[in-house]
Amino acid sequence: MSDKKDKDAKPKKKGGGKMVMILGGAVAMLAIGGGGAYGLVAAGVIGGGHKEEVKEDNRPKLIKKGEEDPYAPKAKEGEGGEGGGEGKEMEGEGGSEYRTLYYSFADDFTSNLKDSDALVQLSVACSTRRDYRVMAWLKKHELAIRSALLDVLAETPEADIQNSQGKDRLQKRMTAAINKVLTQTEGFGGIDAVYFKSFIVQ
Repeated sequence: MSDKKDKDAKPKKKGGGKMVMILGGAVAMLAIGGGGAYGLVAAGVIGGGHKEEVKEDNRPKLIKKGEEDPYAPKAKEGEGGEGGGEGKEMEGEGGSEYRTLYYSFADDFTSNLKDSDALVQLSVACSTRRDYRVMAWLKKHELAIRSALLDVLAETPEADIQNSQGKDRLQKRMTAAINKVLTQTEGFGGIDAVYFKSFIVQ
């Protein structure tokens, strides 16, 4: 009789073993799936648990009229307006809401024109509505900017400077050249426009 019980018990064990293997496999699949889901959540692919680091925008800011520029050089004692007091710029009520700073290049620019014997001599200034860092960068990188502007002039055909539309295009190309130098050296341009203080073609 004990032999019959042993024979009857063996098939039960076989079936039970299969059930344990199936359950074990299911648990393993859930664990792998759960681990994968956890990995996706941790990586920020699903869910909202992981936040990206937001870098602070440290580029020169637009300065509104009447607003203090934290990068402007401080006036030395005795300098400024009448009576030794601090001189304040007078801003108009209309036009742009932003203050404009102008930078004049100290020396004139003289260059040959493209495919021409003509020479052009320019006195140039540029403007920014950004904070004073842009002005400091212009002074710091004036040598590289002068070189870039001379390249622009040398690539300008004589016909382009005979009318106002050609001069406008030249101003835009010069603005882009200055911004390119500043972006390469400081990571940001900030120049809004170039102006001709004098323009002589010989």
